[in-house]
Amino acid sequence: MQTKDFDSFFERLCEQTDISTQAQLARELGVGRAAISLVKKKGAVPPRWILDLSVRYDIDSTWLESGVGLPHPEESAEAFAGDFTRIPKVAARLSAGGGSFETGGTVESYYAFQKSWVSSKGNPANMVLMEVYGNSMEPELKAGDIVLVDQSKNNVLAGGIYAIGVEDTVMVKRVEKRPGQVVLHSDNTDYSPIFLGGDELANVRVLGQVVWVSREYQ
Repeated sequence: MQTKDFDSFFERLCEQTDISTQAQLARELGVGRAAISLVKKKGAVPPRWILDLSVRYDIDSTWLESGVGLPHPEESAEAFAGDFTRIPKVAARLSAGGGSFETGGTVESYYAFQKSWVSSKGNPANMVLMEVYGNSMEPELKAGDIVLVDQSKNNVLAGGIYAIGVEDTVMVKRVEKRPGQVVLHSDNTDYSPIFLGGDELANVRVLGQVVWVSREYQ
């Protein structure tokens, strides 16, 4: 990080504008040369100068003052956006109770995740966010939680939590595969396991594995 002294400030200003002399700077600011000399001697550039020049030349004020960031606001925004990826939140709700019939998959909104973090969980292109309803997965998942589901992870692993489609119902459960049978387990002991076998298996779809959960505390 560069120091907030006049010389480095003036160097950055000249780099991004057609100003090349201190006399030009004085004219742009509407001040006398003596004011420029005094500021240079003190070392601290007045905030009003930073603001006026940043607005006039569309320069990022933080960068102009200290050298931190990028020269232009749109470049800073693009750089920021480049570090993030958007994951859709879909209307197909995951029921942690008796199930939900809202399975249209319509995108309700998008959430931004840091690329490096979400990529450590899998391919963001395969992920969706869904809301949990019901209490059958408490205390692990609670009603209102938002879960991140990786749709590419549909091979059941022991102990994993999955979004499961059973006919028109979408649920979130721990899944156990047995010969000729699938068992859906709830963490809440008030709920009995759901045993599915025979013709029922044709209607069972593993939609993806829950890889992250977000919760708002009241």
